[in-house]
Amino acid sequence: MGNSIKSKTEKEIHLMRQGGSILARALRKVVGHVVTGVSLKELDGYAQQYLEEAGGEAAFRGYQGSGGARSYPATLCASVNDEIVHGIGTRDIILKEGDIVGLDLGVRYPAKNGLYTDMAVTVGVGKISSEAATLMAVTQQALVRGIALVRPGQDIKVISKEIQLCAESYGYGVIRDLTGHGIGYALHEDPPIFNYDEKNAPSVILKEGMTVCIEPMISTGTWRVKVDPDGWTIRTADKSLAAHFEHTILVTAHGSEVITHF
Repeated sequence: MGNSIKSKTEKEIHLMRQGGSILARALRKVVGHVVTGVSLKELDGYAQQYLEEAGGEAAFRGYQGSGGARSYPATLCASVNDEIVHGIGTRDIILKEGDIVGLDLGVRYPAKNGLYTDMAVTVGVGKISSEAATLMAVTQQALVRGIALVRPGQDIKVISKEIQLCAESYGYGVIRDLTGHGIGYALHEDPPIFNYDEKNAPSVILKEGMTVCIEPMISTGTWRVKVDPDGWTIRTADKSLAAHFEHTILVTAHGSEVITHF
């Protein structure tokens, strides 16, 4: 794959900043609805409403996955407890006290011929266990540590190693089947940005104007995963808790900018 991230123009960066701001506001509003008794389907409806009102298009709805899976049927990816990512947001699952839920949302802005941004957070429902709270904090810390290394001249492999070091220092599993990615012209662009030290990963040197998604996915148990019969929902193979955080990042002249600042 090599160094295949294309730097964006100033006009394109401006549009991505606008889209990232819309996305962050929309996800913040969805998080505000996460309470005991709410359904994933209700959260999905809120996400769709907020994006439409802001002039954006839901990036996930209708997305065609790999392996012949049906196109994604929801606006929001909502993944509960041992679900890592891609939990279908239109399910009638009711959240209960102590659950944790990963909320992953993407937007194309403007809706017609726009550019893409993507982000995710994991939040607790009511009072959660110390185990869940620590997992969420460490996963967010791994994201922060990864972002801190984004700068021109940096090899993305260094970012991957730092995320793995952070997670494994707490004895956690780093999900290997899922990665971060380039973004902008499409929702998912090359190269993959691993959350661990993948020996066969290409060396990609970051340059000013590149835009990438960094997204640690970490579990309290194994890194191995399984896919539900719906073809989308990915969960830990041992049913251990999982957390997921993500931001869209712009490589600037002297470092980085979080486009999806929450």
